[in-house]
Amino acid sequence: MPDYFHGYAVVGLVAVVGVLFVAVAFGAGRLLRPVVPTPEKLLTYECGVDPVGEGWAHTRIRYYVYAFLYVVFAVDSIFLFPWATVFAEPGFGGVTLVEMFVFLGFLAVGLLYAWKKGVLAWT
Repeated sequence: MPDYFHGYAVVGLVAVVGVLFVAVAFGAGRLLRPVVPTPEKLLTYECGVDPVGEGWAHTRIRYYVYAFLYVVFAVDSIFLFPWATVFAEPGFGGVTLVEMFVFLGFLAVGLLYAWKKGVLAWT
């Protein structure tokens, strides 16, 4: 039983050390940086261009949809590579094959839905 919890203790310790490292880094940055607010520093700044006009602008959502689809298929590939290595192990063949086809089926349904709604048309 102690060996079982030893793995969790190591993961917990690494998580605590990571959180402490980030907290110390942010705290040190806050203590060491100079704070001299001026009107120029408080002005909105984007890409080196001074803001002109209103702050609201129309953005085409289709670029975000393509980025989202890329993330979906990147996650798909992350799941496919480990599956391919486990699939060759004895005793995992049939079950993992069915599970992966169910997973790919959900992705295919989502892709077909996006295609049917016209999201994938670049016009």
